[in-house]
Amino acid sequence: MIHILLAVLDLGGTFVFAISGAAAGVKHRLDIFGVMVLAFAAGNVGGITRDLLIGAVPPAAITNLSYVGVSMLAGFAVFFRYPMIARLNHPVLWSDAVGLGFFAVAGAQKALVYGIDPMMAALLGMLTGIGGGMLRDILVLEIPVVLRSDLYALAALAAASVVTTGHVLHVSPIAASFAGFVACFALRYMAIHHGWHLPTASPPREPPSESNVQDNRRDGRRA
Repeated sequence: MIHILLAVLDLGGTFVFAISGAAAGVKHRLDIFGVMVLAFAAGNVGGITRDLLIGAVPPAAITNLSYVGVSMLAGFAVFFRYPMIARLNHPVLWSDAVGLGFFAVAGAQKALVYGIDPMMAALLGMLTGIGGGMLRDILVLEIPVVLRSDLYALAALAAASVVTTGHVLHVSPIAASFAGFVACFALRYMAIHHGWHLPTASPPREPPSESNVQDNRRDGRRA
């Protein structure tokens, strides 16, 4: 049963993240090849990274054609039906939120199956969730959303922590996965809809340069 659950979560996360990657590609006016590259990268990089780290090699995303097929399906759907998808408010953000929940839960569950310590499994779940989105943003020359102020990596870590806590307490994997997904999506919803965010850095103001002071004095004399 756990293997079926992992396959559903993985493919579901791949599809939704591929939508977010393809939508970002269309938004930046890439050609169809560029859109497909972004769809595959966003949908599979997190899972590939996880599989390499836990020793599940070769990674499922490059041995199972289902992952490529799901990514391409999402890419073509977005490329040819983007106006319909764009009617949603912030389609990249919302598809990203769903995919983040799927992948964070799947990453933690698969790490546990491979005997990884629950604490490290939670971190691997977070990495699985944020990996694809980071590469997508880098490829379109944007600051990765995980480095911005809204709750992103924290939401993925919360979902993965719920899964690993359920494992320690011998809770059903399906129940723990559902609870983890809900926790992740709820945090992302509050961040997107209500502006929840972590504290941001506030660099000190630089003192005015000597040249600016002299210019201000000259302007005062002229007045």
